[in-house]
Amino acid sequence: MSPESPAPVAGATVRAVSLVRKPKLWLLPTLLSTVLAFLLSLLYMGGIVSPNKHLHDLPIALVNADRGSPPAGQPANLGTQVADAIRKAPGDQAEWRSLTRAQAQDELDSGKVYGALVIPADFTDRTLALTRAGATARPTLTVLTNPGKGSLGSSLASRISTTAAQQASLTIGKRLTSAAGAGADGTAGLLLADPVRIDTRVGHPIGDHSGIGLTAFYYALLLILAGFMGGNVIHSGVDGALGYADIEMGPMHTRRPTVGIDRTQTLLLKMLMTAGITVLSSSLVMLACVAVLGIDASHLPLLWVFSYCATLAVGLGVQAINAAFGGIGQLVAMFVFIVLGLPSSGTTVPLQAVPGFYRFLSHFEPMRQLGDGVRAILYFDARGDAGLGRAWLMIAVGFVVSLLFGFAMTRYYDRKGHKRYTPQPQ
Repeated sequence: MSPESPAPVAGATVRAVSLVRKPKLWLLPTLLSTVLAFLLSLLYMGGIVSPNKHLHDLPIALVNADRGSPPAGQPANLGTQVADAIRKAPGDQAEWRSLTRAQAQDELDSGKVYGALVIPADFTDRTLALTRAGATARPTLTVLTNPGKGSLGSSLASRISTTAAQQASLTIGKRLTSAAGAGADGTAGLLLADPVRIDTRVGHPIGDHSGIGLTAFYYALLLILAGFMGGNVIHSGVDGALGYADIEMGPMHTRRPTVGIDRTQTLLLKMLMTAGITVLSSSLVMLACVAVLGIDASHLPLLWVFSYCATLAVGLGVQAINAAFGGIGQLVAMFVFIVLGLPSSGTTVPLQAVPGFYRFLSHFEPMRQLGDGVRAILYFDARGDAGLGRAWLMIAVGFVVSLLFGFAMTRYYDRKGHKRYTPQPQ
């Protein structure tokens, strides 16, 4: 036995059977375990259980490129009529953005829209041509998807756009059928009743090794977990090394001599170690994902710098929370960085499809900020307006808040004389 280890408790006779009957022993673990299970269920399932119910203002581009002349007796061509009808349709699931084709492509490429509906230049001419004998070429409406915004978000936009296109086809079909009257035979009548063909294409392609738009979410989650777990491991390891916590590995138990250091200096030590160790941990995250697993990734130097800064911001936040809250700091940090962050990240379920509470959290929760930054680097050519600029800003805010909060709390505790001294075991 190490000379630093305490001697075994002499004459220990207390048995688990006698302790398990004590209600006070059950109270705190039962309360924390059940409340945590209940809150986790509410928070995680509450964000994804009914996206269609909570869907509001999903941004979708609406492009009217129709250059045809208005039909006789009508004030506008059919493309303009269709676009006006889509914008004025009841419901608020979509935020239709009237853009040119070039503007729509730019917003697809920057991740500002989840999809697009394009009315082509010859839409009116092709539609009116169906009323002539022998016509078979149907007009087309094109639905563009944006898988870089996530499979669910892109799917929702595609469904909304397709539904709008189908409704436009049926509306136009009624007019054409009425104009044709009884002169249309069976085949022509079917063509006129539903004249528009809907063509679905990828508006902003991503690589085959992008997890259908999910690698950004999982990569950001790995950065969060690396910062969270690394911060807690450093916190516990330093406390054990300085003699403020027991060190146990299997049957081995050690309590080292207590080092005379105040809370502020302890926090500084932990943060410096976090800054150093994070270089290795964030590098290994990138090595595993890019080099070993082969996810599609470009801008690799930028991705490494972002990965390091993002992981470090989380790690510093964990150290500050542990310093402020002590024993329950790990639970508090888990809620801040993981429990509240995952459902409000917007990387799996669009923020437009989650309850308002999660949209509120998304303004400051780290997972949303890191997810946007990683997605911009991986899918949208590292464009600042694709979310990378905001991500850098919020990482900087995270650094400042962690340092100010952590050192303000430890300085306060030190001034009040709240020392961490633990008597040495006899």
